[in-house]
Amino acid sequence: MAKIIEEVEPTQVGSGAIASINNIVMRIVAVFAASGLSVIGAGAVVGISTVKAVILAGTLGVATVVERLARGFLDDGKLTIDEINASFAAVDKKAN
Repeated sequence: MAKIIEEVEPTQVGSGAIASINNIVMRIVAVFAASGLSVIGAGAVVGISTVKAVILAGTLGVATVVERLARGFLDDGKLTIDEINASFAAVDKKAN
């Protein structure tokens, strides 16, 4: 017997623009934290204070995501869940 596999479009909890905005904002905060915390020791090696290193790395991670979101929005004037997920996957080195 062959199994039929249906492709299900990704969804998020809640619906509408507010849920999408909340999702994006919270994920941007997570990107900042993940990017910033990954360089805590690296700043000391090159003589940069820990706080400056965290802020710099976090800001660069957020800038990458915001740029990809902006490019996805410019394409057709809306952001799909797939475009949002792809934007955040750009800074997640451990994403599949």
